[in-house]
Amino acid sequence: MLKHNPFNRLFFKLLLGFWLCSSLIIALISLLPLLQQNHDRSKLPPRLEQVLQNVADRIQAQPQLLESNNLQRFHRGRNHKGGPIRLYLTDDEGKVLNSKRVSREFRRFQLMAEEANQPISHQFRDELIFGPLEFSVNGKSYQLFGRLPDNHPRPWFFFFADNKLLTAGLAILLSGLLCGLLAWYLGKPLRSLKHSANALAKGDLANRVDAATASRRDEMGQLAVAFNGMADAIETMVNNQQRLMGDISHELRTPLTRLQLSLALARKKGQQSTELDRIEYEALQQEALISELLTLSRVRLNATEKRLTAELTETLSQVLDDAEFEAEQQGKQLHINIDESICFEHLPKTLSRAIENLLRNAIRYAEKNIYIESQQTKHKVSIVVKDDGPGLPTEELEAIFTPFYRPDSARDRESGGWGLGLAITQAAIYAHNGKIVAQNDLPHGLMVTIDLPTN
Repeated sequence: MLKHNPFNRLFFKLLLGFWLCSSLIIALISLLPLLQQNHDRSKLPPRLEQVLQNVADRIQAQPQLLESNNLQRFHRGRNHKGGPIRLYLTDDEGKVLNSKRVSREFRRFQLMAEEANQPISHQFRDELIFGPLEFSVNGKSYQLFGRLPDNHPRPWFFFFADNKLLTAGLAILLSGLLCGLLAWYLGKPLRSLKHSANALAKGDLANRVDAATASRRDEMGQLAVAFNGMADAIETMVNNQQRLMGDISHELRTPLTRLQLSLALARKKGQQSTELDRIEYEALQQEALISELLTLSRVRLNATEKRLTAELTETLSQVLDDAEFEAEQQGKQLHINIDESICFEHLPKTLSRAIENLLRNAIRYAEKNIYIESQQTKHKVSIVVKDDGPGLPTEELEAIFTPFYRPDSARDRESGGWGLGLAITQAAIYAHNGKIVAQNDLPHGLMVTIDLPTN
């Protein structure tokens, strides 16, 4: 259905959205003058027609009233309710005979009446003008108009017709609101896709685009479905790779164990040589490397441990004791500032291994002091490990979490290992859906910050 229904395409949604938005605004603005005209203009009411007819009958009965010195007599009069009324008498050419001062509204009304081709009344802002009533005297045609001071209530939306600048501003605001809603409708799935893509890039292979976005029937929905399919394939591929690495590492232990057993038998028979010492050393190195690879594989697959709610000090107690002892042996000092009230759900063994690697790394490169601090906020627990060592070049701060990466300052195995310790730490933090960042601490030293979500 997604392929055969063209109206599900994003192109049509954008077209219809902007077209309807602009059409609605144009229609509302265009209808205001028409509504105002229909409201203000109407046929001449009988009561007002009677007022004009009475004056016309009087003039026909007394033609001398049309003389210039008598015209002012009916310039002002009274309506049927006794209120003031102003009368205008015009000739067949539309010239006002009984007044030299004629308002602009009256001139406009003359044109309206001519277009209507019948007697009408029109409500201006503060007056009502009506007419004309045609009559003849001595073979000449005349027209009679009336004007009343009248300010009857008008519908609230006519306010916009009288205030065009405000109306234009409100139209722009309404247009922006409608376009903003359309932009939100289109931007929401893009934000969901961006969030999932960033999470996938950071190692959260289980993250997927939400079902609401994937169920859309336009290109956004198709893209979400394709993204989720890609994420499934990547997760399967990476997990298979991790399992393969774990299986290979596990299989390598068998011949390595046999080699170590042969070395032990040779020493038991009294055989001793530099070559055997070298073989034993390399076997131990291989054993440590395989152990690190197995640990990295287990942490990334997250298949050996369940989450528990425990205090942070309880989880790290043994790690901190070992790190404090190791620091003392090297003439350094470990400063611990962890609130004993911090308690949250986590993977105890995995988190312990991550902090242990960070502390060992800090102890190795610190000059005198190593610090570990933690604090808990509403949504996360932050753990900071820093030292007063030489730090790292800026371009290496992200690369140190890559497996088998060793900075220039740690190239040899004695100090730098195989570059798996911080990779294991990063995998452990990602298993908690957290994040880890390394940065140089001023004035010198390295600071690693861990943020773990608590909900």
